[in-house]
Amino acid sequence: LLHYTRSFKLSYYNEYKSYLRMDSEGLSLSVEYVANAGIVLSTEQKAALQTSLVILQSDQKFHKVQLWGKIVAVKDAYYIACGVGSNNELKDRKFLYSQDCMKWCILPVLTESRAAICRQLNGRFIGDPSYEYEHIETKIVGEGEEAEEETNTVLVKEEDRLAAVVEEIDRDVAIVPRGAYVKTANGRVITNRSFEGLNNLDCKKLCNYFHFKLTPNTDSINLLAKASLDPSIDFLEHIENDYPKGCWVLQSERGSGLVVLKSLLWLGFVFYHVPGTKKFGGVYYGTGEKNIDLPFML
Repeated sequence: LLHYTRSFKLSYYNEYKSYLRMDSEGLSLSVEYVANAGIVLSTEQKAALQTSLVILQSDQKFHKVQLWGKIVAVKDAYYIACGVGSNNELKDRKFLYSQDCMKWCILPVLTESRAAICRQLNGRFIGDPSYEYEHIETKIVGEGEEAEEETNTVLVKEEDRLAAVVEEIDRDVAIVPRGAYVKTANGRVITNRSFEGLNNLDCKKLCNYFHFKLTPNTDSINLLAKASLDPSIDFLEHIENDYPKGCWVLQSERGSGLVVLKSLLWLGFVFYHVPGTKKFGGVYYGTGEKNIDLPFML
């Protein structure tokens, strides 16, 4: 009986691990789901990531580590990973980057003022974390006829800009299916082990996909809809009302056996979900440039 109990726990753990999004164990299968969008990894990159992500998880004491995406630069590329803690899977997260899929460095945590400066930088990434951009700030000093323009040059490292862009992309397009995560009574956000996936009808509705961030907006929800909400799983904001309208494209592939969502705001972000299963995930493969012309293109 003891042997059976241990075997059951081990098989349940392995089954649960296989559903993690873009983690080291299910990386090959997860990448295949988004291959139609042009997101591929070479055999060498898969082998390196599957090895280094496991070592990274052990060294940094993460609950799990996921491949977040890849930002293509002029000279090289940045591979981004997300380390998740066990206390709160929504708040306890750290981003790391690598250029060889083996050595990982933690991205710095920026202040809001520093991140705002980084977001004003335009153009492609160079591919050198130590590269410094020059940002010129202009402000008016004095009043009336004595007012003068004063310029100040601020140096911004590419590593800081990378941290700001990754945070912005994650805030705008990181999504999960409804019910995939649950909020406990003490405020912790953890994986919902009873989640069995969206059915074939619900998976084709944008209202069943939530932003993975704690900024719920219930002002636009009518009272009748609020009454049917479950506070344990409906604590996130759904993507149906994202601005501009039409910034998400939902497609069914493999005979409705796979649902793919693509962001037109951040070109290169792809999310997938296999209906009726716990398999879902998202990855960003792009240049790190926001499509600011989208409102004029729709």
